[in-house]
Amino acid sequence: MENNQSGPENRGVVVAVRGSVVDIRFDARLPPIHTVLRAGEDGCIVIEVLAQRDARHVRGIALTPTQGLARGMVVEDTGGPLKAPVGKGILSRMFDVFGNAIDREAALTDIQWRSVHRSPPPLARRSTQSEIFETGIKVIDVLMPLERGGKAGLFGGAGVGKTVLLTEMIHNMIGNEKGVSIFCGIGERCREGQELYHDMKQAGVLPNMVMVFGQMNEPPGARFRVGHAALTMAEYFRDDEHRDVLLLIDNIFRFIQAGMEVSGLMGQMPSRLGYQPTMGTELSGLEERIANTDTGAITSIQAVYVPADDFTDPAAVHTFSHLSASIVLSRKRASEGLFPAIDPLQSNSRMATPGIVGERHYALAQDIRRTLAQYADLKDIIAMLGLEQLSTEDRKVVARARRLERFLTQPFFTTEQFTGLKGKMVSLKDALDGCERILHDEFKNAPESALYMIGTIDEANGKMEARLPAPTPVQPKVDHAWDAHAS
Repeated sequence: MENNQSGPENRGVVVAVRGSVVDIRFDARLPPIHTVLRAGEDGCIVIEVLAQRDARHVRGIALTPTQGLARGMVVEDTGGPLKAPVGKGILSRMFDVFGNAIDREAALTDIQWRSVHRSPPPLARRSTQSEIFETGIKVIDVLMPLERGGKAGLFGGAGVGKTVLLTEMIHNMIGNEKGVSIFCGIGERCREGQELYHDMKQAGVLPNMVMVFGQMNEPPGARFRVGHAALTMAEYFRDDEHRDVLLLIDNIFRFIQAGMEVSGLMGQMPSRLGYQPTMGTELSGLEERIANTDTGAITSIQAVYVPADDFTDPAAVHTFSHLSASIVLSRKRASEGLFPAIDPLQSNSRMATPGIVGERHYALAQDIRRTLAQYADLKDIIAMLGLEQLSTEDRKVVARARRLERFLTQPFFTTEQFTGLKGKMVSLKDALDGCERILHDEFKNAPESALYMIGTIDEANGKMEARLPAPTPVQPKVDHAWDAHAS
């Protein structure tokens, strides 16, 4: 990592080490808050100043393991804060919190270094217009549209398709919007990072992507700062290159958790449920930088872990206040093979209002939700008494809902090698047309399977035609008596 020295060398001495917390005495000049200090051989131990205790002492948190650090060791003041690399040279690369490339590729070129501590864009520069961010995924664009420059939460357990959905959004963003995707792994397992890297490489989306990881085994200080490093890279592409950025954060809860650990180590009085008293400020400092400005937009999709499924937990409450859309993945839908396994009744978006998406889209989305909700209510009756016991009108509702559920599935580009189905990207107009035609009973005689895993609704007609048995050619009548006479 490159940090410019300011003025003559400023050196201090370690006076106390308690885990990741280090107290250092400076006789010449006291380093400002957020200054990076280095100790040990080749400066391998990195410490960030978080408090000035008195005129001579600072207290910092180590961003690296502190094995080998002892009282009396000399500490170098780098003269600047933690910095992240920015520039065209960071595309297709994988970094740690210090900006070191961890993908075993060639050395970095065509880059510059910027502080990870940056202010959110001023209100005067922010766009006041609400725009829809089209993903090309039918169920999201129709029922829970995302905001360009907004923040969406992705709620889901293991194995329901979070990573596949994120990968597909990256693919569509790069292919359609000519944008950049940045993946920020906060407290990720090394297995997840390695799998994602190879998945992106195979999907062919790596050239317009940057990955930043703060792994699970790293000290809390490193995990706490990795989100700021990723945002600094995202801001470069938005402000300097005027490109739209898709920022994926996995997992925002682990950012709060790392902040809680840092706060506890620094000796702050804990707040409700043991959370840090500054949680709201810390989360806002990160989230407010994700914004839509006059030069471009950073659109963020964040995986959210909800502790013990308790949505009143302070971490969940504070995160919800920043989100403009919530996408909830359902294990039940995944087990039924309805991919993407998004629960349309639990998911929602603040953009789904007539003033933003238009009267037709709003009315259609409400009609779809109503139909699916009625079907959910009727499922118990169908399970106990059978479909035949329903009224004619209820049977029509069930038929529409089942066809809608299948039409809202979609083959993904990133799963082509597993499913054998060619990926489809569907425009919002085509998705709305398809839903409208199903609601008007245009496909009431079509088999449900004709609507499963297709792109536009017209593909259902093609599927039905392909399944019709070929007409038997009419054989001409043969008069054998005439044949005999002719011979």
